[in-house]
Amino acid sequence: MFAGRVSGATLRANQLRLYLSAAAYVLMSAFRRLALSGTAWVRAQCETIRSQLLRIGAQVRITARKVWISIASSYPHWRVFVHAYQQLRC
Repeated sequence: MFAGRVSGATLRANQLRLYLSAAAYVLMSAFRRLALSGTAWVRAQCETIRSQLLRIGAQVRITARKVWISIASSYPHWRVFVHAYQQLRC
């Protein structure tokens, strides 16, 4: 997701950072392909998905049987978020 300038002092630190970035890109690409299929977001860049779809303010409540996610009513992409959740739900 980012591989331009690395900030580690050693080669190993930079290599690990690059590996983690590559793994994050693969996960985001799989998320885009599996969860966002059938939407306009399937062709969006990783940064756009991260900043506009996944980076939201929500309240998460965990009970013994369920996980409740309360999203603000003003969130503009809630339909896409629900679609992605339903696509990934087992």
